[in-house]
Amino acid sequence: MIWQLSNRADSFSARIADRHYSRQKPGTRQFAPTGSCVVFKALTDTGRAYWVTSAPLAEYVKHEWAGAWICSAFRNEGAGVAHRMVIEAVAATLAHYGPPPALGMVTFVDETKVRPFVTPKGRAIYGQCFRQAGFKEVGRTKVRNYLALQLLPDDMPPPEKAHGMQHDMFGMAS
Repeated sequence: MIWQLSNRADSFSARIADRHYSRQKPGTRQFAPTGSCVVFKALTDTGRAYWVTSAPLAEYVKHEWAGAWICSAFRNEGAGVAHRMVIEAVAATLAHYGPPPALGMVTFVDETKVRPFVTPKGRAIYGQCFRQAGFKEVGRTKVRNYLALQLLPDDMPPPEKAHGMQHDMFGMAS
């Protein structure tokens, strides 16, 4: 497990978040959306990374996947193999929250802000590390036309605690 439990105001993760395209207010202390979320960070000999899973209440969500967990941000600055990091972040999210919602997890890709993976035949593929981790293309958001990728519960890895996660007396992640 590469991930360590963090929080929405962790200064290490905030510095990485400042370089992520989804960051709305660079330089502010908190970098995760309001509401329930779990934040993981990674620091290796070769780089660093952060991940945010949000669990918004469905009634406050304005996209078609209301009720799903959302990968709000993932930035890997050389900390490891991206798709393996995605799989481990999903596993750590499961260890934190417990069973996933029926709609699983979604992430949204702004194709104007990221570089695509280009196939040998020249085809541009966006969200490649998520696709390699099992996410499937399921459409586009109506408001900003972002690419939507989804990982359903049956395709998720088994739960695995991130470093720093504690267990309570009932054996549940806290």
